[in-house]
Amino acid sequence: MKYDIIVIGSGPGGYIAAVRASQLGKKVAIIEKYSTLGGTCLNVGCIPSKALLDSSHHYYDATHHFEEHGISVENPSYDFQKMIDRKSKVVEQTTGGVKFLMDKNDIDVYEGLGSFEDATHVKVTKNDGTSEVIEGTNIIIATGSKPSSLPFITLDKDRIITSTEALKLKEVPKHLLVIGGGVIGLELGSVYKRLGADVSVIEYAPAITPTMDKDVSKELTKVLKKQGMKFNVNHGVTAVERKGDEVIVKATNKKGEEVEFKGDYCLVAVGRHAYTDGLALDKAGIKANERGQVEVNDHLQTNVSNIYAIGDVVRGAMLAHKAEEEGVVVAEYLAGQKPHIDYNLVPGIIYTWPEVAAVGKTEEELKKANIEYKSGKFSMRALGRSRASGDIDGFVKVLADKHTDEVLGVHMVGARVADLIMEMAVAMEFRASAEDIARICHGHPTYSEGVKEAAKAAWDGKPLNA
Repeated sequence: MKYDIIVIGSGPGGYIAAVRASQLGKKVAIIEKYSTLGGTCLNVGCIPSKALLDSSHHYYDATHHFEEHGISVENPSYDFQKMIDRKSKVVEQTTGGVKFLMDKNDIDVYEGLGSFEDATHVKVTKNDGTSEVIEGTNIIIATGSKPSSLPFITLDKDRIITSTEALKLKEVPKHLLVIGGGVIGLELGSVYKRLGADVSVIEYAPAITPTMDKDVSKELTKVLKKQGMKFNVNHGVTAVERKGDEVIVKATNKKGEEVEFKGDYCLVAVGRHAYTDGLALDKAGIKANERGQVEVNDHLQTNVSNIYAIGDVVRGAMLAHKAEEEGVVVAEYLAGQKPHIDYNLVPGIIYTWPEVAAVGKTEEELKKANIEYKSGKFSMRALGRSRASGDIDGFVKVLADKHTDEVLGVHMVGARVADLIMEMAVAMEFRASAEDIARICHGHPTYSEGVKEAAKAAWDGKPLNA
C-alpha cells in the first residue's frame, strides 16, 4: 500500500496529525504497536492519572471538607479497586474515541511495530510475527517517550515502579517514596496521599517543580505540606534497594550526609526520555542527538527531507498539547499551508489541588535575559468565589514588560487554574498588555477575577480588592 503520509505512533501528536492530514485530503496510515490507540497520554499518562486524581479528590473532600459545608457523611470509605476500574473505563472510552476518529477520517490503522526499511518504506511487524511493508511519500515519527530512571536503580515494576505501574497498583501504599519533585511525582503522590498513604518526596534540586517560577514552587510546597506530604529537597539519591516488601532509598543531603528513607513502594519519577527503540532510524538516514531525540528544523523536518518528527521524540516540553500542535503544524505544512507554533505560549499545568498553571517566561528567566519587568500578584483568598468554595490557597502572578506593559509571563496556583491559564495564553498570543487584561470586565464571583486583579497589580500597582 502507498500513502501520502504514514504516521508512526498514535499518541496525541500522532493521531491528531493523522486526522488533520486526512481532513486536508491526504491518504493516511497510522502505525501503533499496542492493541489500543492513544499512546502514553491516553493509556498510561494524562487521562488515567486525572481519573484517579478526581476520584481521590472526591474522597479527600468527603473526609476533610464536607463537614464545613454542613454535609455529614459517617465514616466515609473508598473502594480502591472501583477507582482503578473507573479509571480503566475512562481510558477505554477515550481510546475508543480515537479509533472512532480513525474510522471517521478513513485512516488505515496498522497494529504492530513500525520500523524503517528506507526513507519511504516502513515495515510493520505484527504481534504474531508476520510483517508487511507500506510506502509513504512523507512519514511522521510520533513515537513519544518512556519513563526515565537512574542508572543504579533496578525497576522491578512491583515495588520499585514508574508512573505506568503507579496507575494500576492493587493496594494503596502505606508509605510511598517518590524520587522526583516534578509534575508526575507530585500528581501521583497526591493521589495516594489523599487515600491515606504517607508520601515522602525526594528531590535533587533545591525546590520542587525546579523549572517553574520560584513563587510557584514555594506556594505549592506550602499547600502540599499542609496536606501532609513530606519534602526532602537538595537530596541526591545514591541507591534504591528492595528487601521483601520494603524499599530503602539512600540519599546524600545538602550537608553531604547519607540519609535513608524506608517505604513499601518507591515511585521513580525523574522525567521521561525520547523513545525510538525498534524504529531503525539509521536505515532511513535519520540523525538523533545524544539524548536520543530526533533532530528537526523549524518545520519539524528531520535531516531526511520527507520525514518529520513531533512530540516527546523531539526537543521541547514533553506535553500532550505541544505534541498535538506540532502534529497539526506538520499536516498543514505538508498540505502547502503556512502554520506556526509559538513555543513560548505552550502552557504548563500540574493537576494537584490546588492546580498549578503557567505560560510564558518565569521571573528568573526574565532576570537572566536582562529584561526589565514589573510584577503583579494577587492572592486567591481575597476572592469571594474562593471563599465561597473554600479554595483559598494560591495566587495569580502577572509579569509585564516595564516599558511597554506587554504581558510576558503568567503563573498561577489555585482552583481551576488549569482552565484559567488559557485566558492569558490567548491574550499573550495577541500581544496584550497588563492594562488590556485589567480593563476587561470579568464575571463576579469567579476565580478569573484573580487574573484581572493580578494584571491590574502589574499595570499600575493598585489591585482593587487587596
